[in-house]
Formats: sequence, structure tokens, C-alpha cells
Amino acid sequence: MKTNDLKTPAFVIILEKLKSNAGRMIKRAQERGIGLRPHVKTHKTVEIARMQVGDGPSMITVSTLAEARHFAEAGFEDITYAFPITPNKLEEAAEIAGKLKSLNLIVDHWAPASELLSFARTRGIRFPVFLKVDPGLNRAGVDPESKEGLMLAQQLHTDDSIDFKGILTHAGQAYMCKNREEIVNAAEQEREVMTTFADKLQKNGVPCPARSVGSTPTAVLGESWEGVTEIRPGNYVFFDRLQADIGTCSRDEWAMFVLATVSGHYPSRNAMLIDAGALALSKDPGAVHVRKEPTFGEVAGHPRLEIKSLSQEHGIIESRDPIKYNDFPIGSEIRIIPNHSCLAAALFSRYHVLDGDEVTGEWVPVRGW
Repeated sequence: MKTNDLKTPAFVIILEKLKSNAGRMIKRAQERGIGLRPHVKTHKTVEIARMQVGDGPSMITVSTLAEARHFAEAGFEDITYAFPITPNKLEEAAEIAGKLKSLNLIVDHWAPASELLSFARTRGIRFPVFLKVDPGLNRAGVDPESKEGLMLAQQLHTDDSIDFKGILTHAGQAYMCKNREEIVNAAEQEREVMTTFADKLQKNGVPCPARSVGSTPTAVLGESWEGVTEIRPGNYVFFDRLQADIGTCSRDEWAMFVLATVSGHYPSRNAMLIDAGALALSKDPGAVHVRKEPTFGEVAGHPRLEIKSLSQEHGIIESRDPIKYNDFPIGSEIRIIPNHSCLAAALFSRYHVLDGDEVTGEWVPVRGW
């Protein structure tokens, strides 16, 4: 099968580039002597997760319990559920943990932590637990400079009903960087926040064997991981337009695209219609801090052809140059690079695998929460 045999819109993976991206991260972690616990939320497929871990330990990171269950059933034994656990999910987490060597949970507030400790005592389950740390993203996690953060770590450490593993963070603020130099600095900030807080904990009687960091930009470009024990990048397997805009990757490293069909020409306004709308590309505005105006993706090989607006199923392409309509006849297919590959992938029930010029298979992601 060729790509022009696919019904559009379709999410297509470029197998050769995917393997290259996955292998490069494995090599990077090995060369620096650090653990790699890749995030699988970008794709949510067993096939890609196995490429991410290679011959190493089957350690992965997930964002939902549905993912945890799916990958546990596929044979992955050590899974970090990287969202602060809430009491209404403890029963399901306990059930999944029974299938694994380790289901690592995270907390960043005393109230849910207290519920977790009570549940663990009652059920006789000893969960491994990480304390989530805010590295400056201001999304979740304890303030590493606060008294409360230290107190929560001490409470977790002294309670025998759980296994306190250490600290975990995600430097998502790296996505607001404008270039490679800024990402390098963000990576160093992420490392320094974690190692400083770990030293503080240990000086106050709290061992901190694990210091887990995340974010594709910082994992790709960070220069030092001294004092860190593992990294948890995810987007790097696909990359996307935002990653190229901020300097994490080159356009040659994009390992996916959304295949769309040109459905209309509008020369009077220098525009084209495609059959990929918000439900194929998402409405993530991308690197608005780098670009003057938000757009929702670009045509592969034609970066000045941009997705200017989206409706549910309609996408409007505009350009800063006159569009050469003869190059894009109505009915022809084009490849769109979305701003955010994780969100775009999440909109499709299956991915088509492109090996060379042939579509050789389909991979089905897990869905739900």
C-alpha cells in the first residue's frame, strides 16, 4: 500500500526516522550513565515503547491508568504513573500494581498523600512513591524551597506503608524557550533544582536515591545530568513543529505527519482547503513566543504554507507567498506537520507505518483514562 491509498486524514509514522530518534536517545542515556524511563503518552503504543527501551530495562512513564494497564499487560514491569494520584484512583492503581514489579505513584500535597498512606495500610500494599517537584513550570509539584515540601518528604520517608523512592520533576517551561541556548540553560536549571533539593532532603534525614527529570527539550540538549538518576522524555520519538521552532530538533528528524487531501482552491485570498481540521491536528497554537502569529502546522517541504485556521473538519492553508496551485491540485494529498505531535496522535484511532515508500502496517494506541 502507498500513502495515496489511505483515507484522509491519516496519521502516518516514518519508521526509519522513528527508529533513529529512539536509538539516539538510548545511546545518549547510555553514554552519560543515566537511566532512561521514556514517556509513552506521545504515542501510547506497545510497538514504539519497545523501541524506546531497546535492550534495556522495561521502565516506562505513563500519563493515565489506562496506559498503565495496557503496558502492564504487554509485559512492561516498572511503570511510573506521572500524574499526582487522587483517592478515587487508588483502587484501580492497586489492581494494576498487582500485575507489575513496580507501579510508581507521585504526590505533591499532604491530603492525597494521607489518603494514599491510609489506603496502603488498610490494603497491605506498599506502593513506591515519588514526591513531585515544581522546577519553575508552575503546573504541579512542591516548591523545593518551601518548608512544606521538606515536611511532606519527611512524612513520606518515615511512613513504612510506602516505599519513598525520591523526587521527580518535569521542566515543561523548556517549551517556552526560543533557541537551543535557552534550552541548555533550562536543562541546567532543572538539574540544579533537583540536586539542590535532594541535598536538602538528605541533610534533613530523608534519603533521596532517585532524582527523575523529564522534558524532551532538556533531555535532547542538556549538557550535564550529574546528580540525576533518570530521564523521562517522550515527544522525541516523533518531534513536531514546535520542537523545530524552539531548536530541539531539525525538520529532517520529524518522524510523523498527518496526511490530508486538498479539497479547495481560493486564489482570491491565496488559500487552500484541506480535510484535516481541529480533530486531526488539534488547536495547539504552537510556539507563539517564537512566531508572530499562531498557526496550527505547516506543509512538509513547504514551511511557508501554514495552517492558518481550523474548524472541526476544515483546515485552511495560507502562505506568505503566492500559492502555486498547480503543485497542489484539488484531490492531491499533502503532508502536514502539526504543532504538537502528542495531541495530534491522540486524535487518531490507528497509525499507519511508512517503511520507505510502502505503508506496511497499522499500530493501535490505547485510549481513555
